Amino acid sequence: MAVGQLASISIDCPDPDVLAGFYSALLGLTEAYARPDRSVICLAGAGPMLTLMQVADHAPPAWPDGAQRQQMHIDVAVDELEESTAAAVALGATVARAQPGDGWRVLLDPAGHPFCLSTVRP
Repeated sequence: MAVGQLASISIDCPDPDVLAGFYSALLGLTEAYARPDRSVICLAGAGPMLTLMQVADHAPPAWPDGAQRQQMHIDVAVDELEESTAAAVALGATVARAQPGDGWRVLLDPAGHPFCLSTVRP
């Protein structure tokens, strides 16, 4: 028996409003909750919520090398990598220097977190 259900995936960042706009547009999510000071914003519409949490002195991951390595990332299912990459870049993402190969494209969100676009399905 499970103790509970996955409710949210939380991402630390310097400015939750910036990432809320980015991930809302990228994934079609809507704001479900926000603290009055906007230091925590929860987005809903794709299973578990995506929670963006303000952290002082945020150090973005340096993937694949660097002192602050990636802790976690999300994969976004897409039908076509080139068009989807261009659309994500237009929203504020950047293409990561290192790429793993066919079927995936690694990008960085506006706060520097890696995420993948992928045509690979289970």
